[in-house]
Amino acid sequence: MLKQYLQFKLSQKLSPQQIQLMKLIQLPTQAFEQRVKQELEENPALEGGKEEHDNDYDSDLDNSADDYNDNETINAEDINVDEYLSDDEIPDYRTQVNNYSSDDEEKTMPYAAGTSFTQHLINQLNTYRLSDEERDIAEFLVGSVDESGYIRRSLSDITDDLAFTQNVYTDEDKVASVLRIVHQLDPAGVGARNLQECLSIQLHRKEKTADIELAINIIDNAFEQFTKKHYKKLLQKFDISEIQLKDAISEIEHLNPKPGGSYAGNNRIVEHVVPDFAIRIVDGELELTLNGRNAPDLHVSREYSNMLKGYKDSKEKSSSQKDAVIFIKQKLDAAKWFIEAIKQRQQTLFVTMSAIMHYQKEYFLTGDERNLRPMILKDIADEISMDVSTVSRVANSKYVDTPYGTKLIKEFFSESMKNDQGEDVSTREIKKILETVIDEEEKRKPLTDEALATILKEKGYPIARRTVAKYREQLDIPVARLRKKI
Repeated sequence: MLKQYLQFKLSQKLSPQQIQLMKLIQLPTQAFEQRVKQELEENPALEGGKEEHDNDYDSDLDNSADDYNDNETINAEDINVDEYLSDDEIPDYRTQVNNYSSDDEEKTMPYAAGTSFTQHLINQLNTYRLSDEERDIAEFLVGSVDESGYIRRSLSDITDDLAFTQNVYTDEDKVASVLRIVHQLDPAGVGARNLQECLSIQLHRKEKTADIELAINIIDNAFEQFTKKHYKKLLQKFDISEIQLKDAISEIEHLNPKPGGSYAGNNRIVEHVVPDFAIRIVDGELELTLNGRNAPDLHVSREYSNMLKGYKDSKEKSSSQKDAVIFIKQKLDAAKWFIEAIKQRQQTLFVTMSAIMHYQKEYFLTGDERNLRPMILKDIADEISMDVSTVSRVANSKYVDTPYGTKLIKEFFSESMKNDQGEDVSTREIKKILETVIDEEEKRKPLTDEALATILKEKGYPIARRTVAKYREQLDIPVARLRKKI
């Protein structure tokens, strides 16, 4: 039996403009500048710079537009097409970007040139006497070196790839022998297949001393015990004193685990953080400013506005004119919306950061992370009557310049827990205290998570051992055994 029901459903959908605004809010300063530049290039009705408010200029523009519409016509016969198509006998000044006089100094733009890491290694291979086959294998191996300086592929895979992609048919023994040549290249350790081999290559390059010999022995024959810091086992295995072991480990600690990163010509992208806000202390009070690059001067093109005005005043309106006006109107609407969206973005950023600054006032006045109050996104969203997602977009991608350094805004957010007095304290505060306790521990006998939990409880923070372990991992601090030093 079929039944019909009438059901009302309330749903909310974001308009394309709202979605665009959310995307603008999420952009940090540098990406925002690129977005503005893109919009200026794509929309001729949008112009940068301050708009001139000159009545005479406005009237001149209106008059010239009227004169053009009323009196001027252009015939195709008046245009000399050959003048635009032929390159013959064109004076030099018409092919130059700028017209310099003979005494003008020629200006050139300097550019940076560098050698890639791979090319740096190939240049060294050219100093070795190799057969054609060996050179092909060596260049393929060098091309397989990653940014850290490692070859993270098995010899069998490399042998197969040489056959399939380079038409070089060889065996693993031949590849291994050429790999030993690659291991002789600089920086020392390049071409290693793992950390153990990388450290071993570097140690074998050093002048042999008792400490180096012991270090080689440890890396080649007891690498697992070394990485797990089983120092007692190492003392027994090699029948050495603690001083000898300490000196050998000191040699190992001075090696480079990522030889590729030490090459100055390694072209890696360095991200330069541009603070979106700045907080300063003026006469004991906090002062917030928004980076001026987030507030570009934009205005609607006067020329495009005049085009619409000219169409409105004209008596005859052809279909082609109407199509042009529709295009012009679309561009003007887009320009007006974009300018308004930027204003809304500025306001949203400033209001959100201002609320965060006042919420964490004690921290910004002192710089002491223990003064950070527990704060979640909803706290700020409720404060400024905005959606949690909007606050998240500001917090996750923006930086603020403070008297204590440039900080990512989301770092000021943290969950809360209660201390032994029943007061809410920030988990950031507990992590800071945990980090301090570990820094001050006796490194010969590092504190276990159980011992750390006991110390925190004595300080008024009753948290479980598993919570200590979680916070320690979040701080990227290893377990007690791996923190041990001799």
